[in-house]
Amino acid sequence: MTAKHTVKLTANFERNLTEIEAFLMEAEAPQAFDALLDELLDTTIPNLERFPGMGRLFLERPARSVEVANGIACLTQQLGSLAKDGELREYVMTHYLLLYARIKGTVYLLSIRHQRQLSFDFQALWLASS
Repeated sequence: MTAKHTVKLTANFERNLTEIEAFLMEAEAPQAFDALLDELLDTTIPNLERFPGMGRLFLERPARSVEVANGIACLTQQLGSLAKDGELREYVMTHYLLLYARIKGTVYLLSIRHQRQLSFDFQALWLASS
């Protein structure tokens, strides 16, 4: 049996959850936030503990613009400075997209966004982790 990996929430991930909760409360859909927490606790985190490589590699996405290619190069360099064997991965949930880093035996939940949101805020993400 494979050893379980540790899953840790970053400050940015916790901020994302707070923003999602506020949005759903304003939309009068508190049950949707409860469902998100249930999915995280019952499915997502246990899956990542057992199978941390299950998400698709984020940095292997095709670059369709110079800006994206430059961003990927920057992220690759930043991740390499944190850990030579680190991976940046995406986990697709029912209604959310989760970004996480896999570094040795630890999975760091970096960001979570509703699938209708445009993108992750990488600048804030890296500033929050330093």
